[in-house]
Amino acid sequence: MKTVISMLIFALGLSPMAFAAKYSLDKAHSEVGFKIKHLAISSVRGKFKEFNGTFQFDDKTGKLEDLKATIDAASIDTSEPKRDDHLRSPDFFEVKKYPTIEFVATKVENSGNKPSKVYGNLTMHGVTKPVVLDVDYKGMAKDPWGNFRTAFEATTKVNRKDFGLKWNKALETGGLLVGEDVEISILGEATQANEAAPVTAKKDEKKNTKKN
Repeated sequence: MKTVISMLIFALGLSPMAFAAKYSLDKAHSEVGFKIKHLAISSVRGKFKEFNGTFQFDDKTGKLEDLKATIDAASIDTSEPKRDDHLRSPDFFEVKKYPTIEFVATKVENSGNKPSKVYGNLTMHGVTKPVVLDVDYKGMAKDPWGNFRTAFEATTKVNRKDFGLKWNKALETGGLLVGEDVEISILGEATQANEAAPVTAKKDEKKNTKKN
């Protein structure tokens, strides 16, 4: 049936991109990062190296649905091994007991035909709380190997104490060693993963395994 529909689409001269398609995050061109205050005067940045995400998206209408993402908590990287080990410990993420961080979207708001806000539930350290992502949709493109791609940037802020990450130390000068508010930023690029992509693109992709 899908093959017949695809033939009709091309016969009528319609673009296959006019329909919602499934996308998967491309880790080679995406990043899940964060920023948090240190000593109340500066900030530390970090990221998670391992993650995955999928969603359904129609670039013509801007309809976004079925968005789910999972992060490997142990893949945290702040460019300081000892600090990363501490963050993996029971003082913070307790990764042996809570190995993943998960986000499931529940509602999407659009501005025009572009998604602008994504509401959902964030589960971290065994605690689930609602969060809102501010989304900046960047558009669609077709790479040299025939793959359809979409890109976006998303930001939000959470209080780590809401998720049970309460460890801290008071400073002699006042304030705390580690901030409580965490700024989260996502740079996302996703590849279409359905049959709407041209058959020739799949053949070319096998010949071009080098990532750019």
